[in-house]
Amino acid sequence: MVPNSVYAILLRSREKARVTILEKIQKDMTDAMRSKDELRLSVLRMTKAALKHKEIEKIRPLEEAESLQVIQTLVKQRRESVDMFTKGGRNDLAAKESSEILILESYLPASASEADMDQAIADAIAETGATSAKQMGLVVKAARARLEGKTVDGKILSDRVRARLTG
Repeated sequence: MVPNSVYAILLRSREKARVTILEKIQKDMTDAMRSKDELRLSVLRMTKAALKHKEIEKIRPLEEAESLQVIQTLVKQRRESVDMFTKGGRNDLAAKESSEILILESYLPASASEADMDQAIADAIAETGATSAKQMGLVVKAARARLEGKTVDGKILSDRVRARLTG
């Protein structure tokens, strides 16, 4: 028989191995405070607040995929801001938003390459038997499933699927 303390140690080591994004952000916030990196600290505080807000909304701790989705939303918002600031002639603010995007993207998995997307779309079309743009939703869903674990811009993916099915 194994003593209870051994079980406790094994459980703790498993829990330590699975660091959540929120815990990583908290640790990085501490590091940013120590190094006096104001931009990074500001972005991490904003990200932590968004994650906590989503947790409160869901009334439970977020799963990894949900946390990544929140961060992807924040990146998308920053990209839209960069476009708006650039059109408005505020390159200083556009540069700040671009810097924030780089910090946020460091918490996301690697992006899917064009070749990965093309292969996933081809496989999804073969799997679903889609022949027209009317079946685009099925193909996008199947392609997303094949690209699980990679960051995918939904608009780019759907544009590629539409182009493949119409042309």
